[in-house]
Amino acid sequence: MSKLGFAPLLIFTSLAVTGCATQKYVDQHVATVQGQVTALQGQQQDTSATVQRLDTTTQQALMRAEAAGKLAEGKFVYSMVMSDDSAHFPVSSSALSADEISRLDDFASKLKSDNRNVYLEIQGYTDSTGSPQENLRLGQERAEAVRRYLSKDGVALNRMSTISYGPDDPVAPNTTRAARAENRRVVVVVLQ
Repeated sequence: MSKLGFAPLLIFTSLAVTGCATQKYVDQHVATVQGQVTALQGQQQDTSATVQRLDTTTQQALMRAEAAGKLAEGKFVYSMVMSDDSAHFPVSSSALSADEISRLDDFASKLKSDNRNVYLEIQGYTDSTGSPQENLRLGQERAEAVRRYLSKDGVALNRMSTISYGPDDPVAPNTTRAARAENRRVVVVVLQ
């Protein structure tokens, strides 16, 4: 065979061998990419299942929140203020006086005799003396004192909530001793 005839055969053989190596190289990389695609599809399925579970949980939480909102939006029935000339909280104190305890006993009896499904929002207030943080804490303690007493008197805890407004929303100017005493109060709002 001549050298000229041998050269094309040599080129063809080298191309064939190179082509096989290229096919092997491509097959390896395709297998790697295919493995990554399969893993991502599995992750996507896991994520879809997680989203489905979260969707159910979210819907349940939303239903509970809507029910609580309906309860909180209840119709105002009446309110009772725990502060007047005969009974009010002493300065920097959340202790209930004997008069307040008597009023709370009457109030709890009325709630039981009415036998109505009511919700109580117990609001604590203070006068303007002291720091804002201290007043918020003291207002909360006053509201909690009333809630604890009503609970001992048979009012269900899940039917009561407390909030402190501190010195906000005074009923009298905080310029005299008597006016400050009026502002140291707890208001029990009855909602149905």
